[in-house]
Formats: sequence, structure tokens, C-alpha cells
Amino acid sequence: MEILDVFLQSSSSVSLLGALLVLLLVYLVSSSSFNSQEDRKEPPGPKPLPVLGNLLQLDLKRPYNTLLKLSKKYGSVFTVYFGPKKVVVLAGYKTVKEALVNYADEFGDRDSLLIAHEMNQGHGIVWSNGDSWKEMRRFALTNLRDFGMGKKACEDKITEECHYLIEVFKKFKEAFDITQSMNYAVSNIICSIVYGSRFDYSDLKFTSMVDQINKRIQLVGSPSIQMYNLFPWICQWVSERREIQNITASFKKENLDLFSHLKETLNPQMCRGFVEAFLIRKQNLEESGITNSHFHNENLMETVLNLFVAGTETTSTTLRWALLLMAKYPKIQNQVKEELSRVIGSRQVQVEDRKNLPFTDAVIHETQRLANIVPMSVPHRTSQDVTFQGHFIKKGTTVYPLLTSVLYDESEWESPHTFYPAHFLDKDGKFVKRDAFMPFSAGRRICLGESLARMELLIFFTTLLQHFRFTPPPGVSEDELDLTPRVGFTLNPSPHKLCAVSCM
Repeated sequence: MEILDVFLQSSSSVSLLGALLVLLLVYLVSSSSFNSQEDRKEPPGPKPLPVLGNLLQLDLKRPYNTLLKLSKKYGSVFTVYFGPKKVVVLAGYKTVKEALVNYADEFGDRDSLLIAHEMNQGHGIVWSNGDSWKEMRRFALTNLRDFGMGKKACEDKITEECHYLIEVFKKFKEAFDITQSMNYAVSNIICSIVYGSRFDYSDLKFTSMVDQINKRIQLVGSPSIQMYNLFPWICQWVSERREIQNITASFKKENLDLFSHLKETLNPQMCRGFVEAFLIRKQNLEESGITNSHFHNENLMETVLNLFVAGTETTSTTLRWALLLMAKYPKIQNQVKEELSRVIGSRQVQVEDRKNLPFTDAVIHETQRLANIVPMSVPHRTSQDVTFQGHFIKKGTTVYPLLTSVLYDESEWESPHTFYPAHFLDKDGKFVKRDAFMPFSAGRRICLGESLARMELLIFFTTLLQHFRFTPPPGVSEDELDLTPRVGFTLNPSPHKLCAVSCM
């Protein structure tokens, strides 16, 4: 069984028998954790085993698939136990939207994974709560906009970065893995906003940061780290945990050097990026005698890490899915290229062109839907006792809005499990919005970089399709291109290579 395999791999200094004895002891001490759900009409769910909960029923590599199947049996609001941890899962578009939008306050807190809390201690934006979260999110959103997010200045940065990326692609005369170059290009957009400048792809410190952070995201979603989050006293020796700690320490060291340089050249009259804006606010508060504000070094470091990760990984991953899908479905790629040729010609695509590119826009949206980058969202937590759809959910309960159940909702999508751009087109070929399109989540915790991501996806995708035709490697057919995602906290394409054939 998979869970036993993880225990065997994780417990280098604790025997499996000893581990099971510890689990039994914990169960005897805390057996009340599995109280009857009938008393207050709590959400139904599969019966848990002592201590292990429902882990034996879960696919630890792809738990979202198991939860989707369980929702078919237990309904759109159900309980499952990740080991001793009680979790409520929300499934389906209507249920997830109702919870995150109509009950935004009740479901608006963040539940931090143990590995995440060890790294951030509740600072930053993604994993924080309360006044610190409100202050950091508000400051980040304001400054991201001030430094170009959603504006022409940011569009120009993306366009410029596209040309650097095109030159990299042109150097490859054979099939190649686009992962690193795509990550560097997309990361440079958020870097230009956060640090005030882009980095060259040959800058080893920059490329190391991008590579390592993407590795960390993959590790956080691994089965061994999932087990560590639930049973830290047994799984604390897993090698993945040490690797995550080393990557995080390295990222912070590199950023301390960057912060130090920015401090030396700090000019309140000419603020170049988010870090400088934060440092100026912190300095002004300290000069005013305010020493207990949320503008401290830990929040700066963690917020920058959040922005760096969020501003790189999901967008670059979506673009990689898009190019893989174009190579797998050449007829759809031909339709995109025909529309771009007819509407744009050889000039640079601009954001305002979106309204005249309905098919291309539909392909981008359908890529986001099918790619399902963050299938389980990031865990929420109830801020108070709440009765939701007739079920009582206690304050402090971990809640997973199952985004995969929204993006693949069979009552909302005609062909939920296939690549079908017509989901976003009417009978006349005009683009139509779909309510169940929720890749950025919803409510209080909706992705604050949504407008930036939408701009990046449009400009990067269209510019690359103007310059290249993407095909499988020689000797590989379209049917052989694998769409099975790699295991990780986010869903990346499995390792693959593509040919970028220049057509301009």
C-alpha cells in the first residue's frame, strides 16, 4: 500500500513497528477526534480508521482525483480525514462559489500546511491571516498596480521579454525542453515589478533562484511531504524536507543580498519597485516612532517570496501546457495562427486586440481550465462556526475548495475532460465568459495577480505563435504526446520536448 511505502521510506531511524505503536498510542489518547458526525449534522464522509483516517483510500500522488470520486458518493460538502486531521471538502461550481463568495468571511481564513508554516511563520500574504494578511495584501495590490500591473507599462515589459525569449527559442535547431527558458521569461516580469529590473538569462543567481523555487513547489506536493505534514514526529527525517529547507535558505540569502543593494541606492523620490516601496514605508513608520507595524523584515522577505513564486510558476506552467496542447492538436494551432495572421498580421499583439481574437482567447481560457494548475486550491480554514448547506462546520476546520471539481464540473462544461475551446465560443464564434471558469479561485483569497497573469498569457502565447509552429520531436506523433501531469503542489506537464519551427 502506498502509505506504508511512504512510512518505510521516511522512517530512517524509527522502525515501522515503532511508528505504528506511536500511532496507536496517539489514537488511544485522542480518540475523541473522531466524534460522531450525527449530533450536529456535520458533513458526511467515509468512515475513518484510527489515526490514519482515510489515508488508505487516498491516492497520495493525486489526492484531488480521490476527492472528486468521493464527492460523487457523499455530495458537494463532505468530510474526509487526512490522518488525524479533519478536513471538509467543497465540490462543484455552485458549492465552491457559494462558500468563497457568499460566505467569504466564514471561509476566508488560510490553513497553513506544517511545511509552509515552518518556512514562513505566518508572515507574507499566501499563508497569513488577520491584520498582517490584510495589510500585506492591500499594500502588495496597490504597489503592483503602481508599478504597472494591468497597465501599458507592464504590457511593454512583457512585449520586451517576449523578444528575449524568441531569441532563445531560435537558437534551438532540434527538439528542446522549454521549461527553464519559459520560467525565466515569466519570472522576469514579476522581478521587474518587485526588484525594479529584469535579469539576464545567463545570470546564475537569478536562474538558480527560479530553478530552485520551482523544485520546491514540486517537493511540497510530494507524498513524503504530505505525510510529514500529518505525522511530523515520524516523517521529520524525510530528505525532501531538508531539501525544501535548503532551497528556502538559499532563496532568502540571495534576497538579503538584493535587499542590501537596493537599500544602498534607496531614493524615496524615485521608487523603482515593490521592495523599495516596502523599505520606504518601513523607514517612514520607524521615523514616526511606530515600531510595532506589520512592515518588518520577515513580512518583506515572505511577501517577496510569495510574489516571486506566484508570479512565476502558475503562468509559466500554463504557457507550457498551451504550447504542448498546440503541438498535440495541430488543427487548433492552425486556427489560432490563421486568426492571428488575419487580424494582427506581423505587428506586435497588444492587450486591446483580445476582443478581436475570440478563438485565440478561447484557446487560452480552455488551456487554463483543462490544465487545472492548482486542483485543490490552497487550503482555507473557517474563521467561525458556520452552517453551510445544512451542514455544521466548526470554527478552525480545514476546508479544501476543490477547484478541479469546478473546472471539470459535468453540469457546467459540455466536454469537461477534453480540450474543447468551443466551451468559450457561441454559435457565431464570439467569445463568451463562463461562470464556472475559476482558475484564480474566488472571494477574499482570489489571486491578486490575476490581471497580470491574463496579460502575460495573451501576449506571450500570441507572440510565440506568430513566430513559431510547435510540433512534437521527430519520430513522435501527436497522439504520443503525454498530457498526464507531473506530481507536485501544482500540476506541471510531464517532462517533454518540442520543436519550435520559425515561421517569421
